Amino acid sequence: MTSDFAAAHLHLERACHYLRGDDETSSAARAALDILIDAIVAAQYKRPPADVVEFPRTAKQR
Repeated sequence: MTSDFAAAHLHLERACHYLRGDDETSSAARAALDILIDAIVAAQYKRPPADVVEFPRTAKQR
């Protein structure tokens, strides 16, 4: 099963929208959600490690 990072990102953004109060708890929750959103975005756009292809060398370059 794979994760749906785009959907998770959308739900976390909506949660931030619903926590629009000026109280300390809402501010702390938005700050925590911002950290989660950053982690989701990093995971969503993470690329797999690339394979390094070595080019053949001539006898002079060895």
